This record gives sequence, structure tokens and C-alpha cells, in this order.
Amino acid sequence: MKSVLCCVLVLVACLALLAAAPEEKTPKPQYDEKGQLVRPADYREWMFVSAGFGMNYSPAPGSHEMFTNVFVQRWAYNEFVNSGKWPEQSMFVIDERDAASRSSINQKGHYQTDLMGLAVEVKDSARNPDKWAYYAFDADGKTAEAMPKGNGCWSCHDAHAAVEHTFVQFYPTLKVVAKKFGTYNESREQVTDAK
Repeated sequence: MKSVLCCVLVLVACLALLAAAPEEKTPKPQYDEKGQLVRPADYREWMFVSAGFGMNYSPAPGSHEMFTNVFVQRWAYNEFVNSGKWPEQSMFVIDERDAASRSSINQKGHYQTDLMGLAVEVKDSARNPDKWAYYAFDADGKTAEAMPKGNGCWSCHDAHAAVEHTFVQFYPTLKVVAKKFGTYNESREQVTDAK
């Protein structure tokens, strides 16, 4: 009887420790032996943040109009909701899809079709001296190297993002959170020529 009671107490103690253990923050950015970012798996199961259609940061006409769907890890999203800041190892995946308009029964409007590529933004100061880095994957690409800082992505995010290096001004549910915590840069909402 004592041994059964002892086993039950040990089991209860183990369960209590497991419940109190910090949640594993996965997925995290993974890199190959060359230091290239490995394509995030199952990103479409992450938190969906927002979508855009035909967004273009240049006033020049003629760019291809795509849908962009933005996803972030659930744990990073939860930390942002509780603090208004993005934690280390946050990843944003922008799923870039082609657009079509007239097919099947659709007569007006646009819908998403084939994957054209992924743009991934990573906050990882252990790997990036400037905290944030940007990666571009082909539709079937498995790894991508960080774009140089002089690339348009880094400087555009640095100059125009409303929260750290992220375009929260385009994420309506997170914009309210950032404003609540005072991490939102209102001036970044002004219409400007991003060049």
C-alpha cells in the first residue's frame, strides 16, 4: 500500500513539474551547415496575421500583382500580444501566390493560385548583427541565404516599419496591441514614397 501511495505521489509531482515547465518555443529558425536558413516547415499552420493583394512599395507601374499571406509562429504571436514586442527567433513567412480572376464560376474579383515564392523575415540577433534578416525562397527552394543589408528589404523595413522591423501597420489585429503597449510608431502610417 505504501509503495502504491509513493508511486502516486511521485507521478503527481512529475505532472506538476511538467505543467510548470516553460513551453518549448518551436518552431525556431533552423540553419544548414552553410548558415543558410532552412525553409520553415508547416508555416501555414502558424498564426495567420494578414493578407494583401497587389501590394507594391514603389510608385512605378507594371509590377505583377500577387496575393501575400503573412504567418508568424504561434508562440511569437502570443508573446507579442502580451508585450507589444517581437521576441528573439520570431519568423514571419510571406507566402506569395499568383492571382487569377475568371475561372469556374468566378466572374469578378481575384483568388489565389500557385505559390510563387516565400519571403521570410527573422529576428535572430545571435546570427544577425542587425537583429533582423531577410530571405527569399523560390517556390520549391529548401534553403536561402540572408539578403545583404544594402538590399531594399532591410532598409525599407528599417525606415518604414511601425513596430521594430515589422509592418504592423498592415496587420489590423496587431496594430491595436502595439498601440496599447506604446510600441507603435504612428508616423510610419503616413503615405510616403518608399523607394
